[in-house]
Amino acid sequence: MAVKRRAETAEENRAKLIGAGRRAFAASGFAKASMDDLTAEVGLTRGALYHGFGDKKGLLAAVVAQVDGEMAARAQRAAAAAANDWDRLLTEAAAYIELALEPEVQRIVLLDGPAFLGDPSGWPSQNACLSGTKQTVAKLIADGVMKPVDIDVASRLLSGAAFNAALWVAASDTPRLVLPKAIHAFRLMAEGFLADRD
Repeated sequence: MAVKRRAETAEENRAKLIGAGRRAFAASGFAKASMDDLTAEVGLTRGALYHGFGDKKGLLAAVVAQVDGEMAARAQRAAAAAANDWDRLLTEAAAYIELALEPEVQRIVLLDGPAFLGDPSGWPSQNACLSGTKQTVAKLIADGVMKPVDIDVASRLLSGAAFNAALWVAASDTPRLVLPKAIHAFRLMAEGFLADRD
């Protein structure tokens, strides 16, 4: 019983720290966020942060995973009503890119994430997105919608292009102006994978 309670407390503390980290990183950015302030906000100590995440960068990784996972889920919901798998792929990518307009997403996932956690292709959340893209691409190839290309390569290019388009939007001085350009260019690139129609 005591072991179960300790595990529940550890999980509650983890959730509190992720929430506090998310608020602090969104408001101040990773570099300026104070570990003492964010732990005090939820009535915990630095020791709890170190125990749960190793360090501040470990907390950022957990926050990025949460926000990026939410981005992917929101993009999937936006694409759910698409007429077919191809339109779903394009709509999901466009919705993901459009999320770069949100300040929290910009700061945490698209600016601080790569700056402090390194290459996004190694993030678990990005690998989950890639896995979903691979399933879609495999189906599109099997159905003759896409050319018979290597599934892994096509999926990595499509996922990477959507993420990099979002990075460009987030880093732009005029994100609302570059957003439609980014989505248009993504669609043009993706259409290169379409099978030739006679």
